[in-house]
Amino acid sequence: MEIQAAVAKISKFGSRISGDTLEIVERPNGGVSIVLADGRSSGHDAKAISSLVVRKVIGLLADGVRDGAAARAASDYLFTVYEGKASVYLSILSADLQTNTLVITRNNQTPVFIANLDHIECVSGESQAIGTERNIKPSILEIPLQADSTIVMYTDGLGHAGETVGENLDICTTLLGLLDEQAPTAQHIADTTLNHAIRLDQGRPNDDMSIVVLRVVSTTTDHVRRMIVRFPVD
Repeated sequence: MEIQAAVAKISKFGSRISGDTLEIVERPNGGVSIVLADGRSSGHDAKAISSLVVRKVIGLLADGVRDGAAARAASDYLFTVYEGKASVYLSILSADLQTNTLVITRNNQTPVFIANLDHIECVSGESQAIGTERNIKPSILEIPLQADSTIVMYTDGLGHAGETVGENLDICTTLLGLLDEQAPTAQHIADTTLNHAIRLDQGRPNDDMSIVVLRVVSTTTDHVRRMIVRFPVD
């Protein structure tokens, strides 16, 4: 099997700085974690807050702290630093090779989609942003790590794409269509979905947009780990 993780993100139209921060870290006991924080607005202030949270979570995960505990610690840390006056939507997506599971940790009202072959489940429900008080608990879902699994996680800017012109982004239908293609890569799914969202906003994103796609595929690998980053500069 091979685990593919892909990211695509764009800032709000007219802003060079995205309030979304995203990082990927290898887990000390095997696997990979993707941490995504949405600073609740755009620009430098939102970036500073979301970056602070992601750095905290990444450091804890790298030390072997479990995902839920890392989310709770980051929330308490943000509450302490900003005295409860700043909040962040936080999501952590992990492929944990120690437990052979995929772990979804959410302090985020934006749903997560889980696809396995032709079945797609939407994981939603109440989930509180971090930083506004102490002891905020995340919503945690753990499922078996198995081939033909795809998880899509994103920020609310992508989820609300098109609303100002009476359109909406149907993630479930989009994902089903992409998975009908022959062996789509995680990056192809991320890029196509983000581009669709941008089109719905008529080429001018109304908010920062970020999407993460994690796929577990059945394939013969050469055992080489790869990461490619493309960062456009004006």
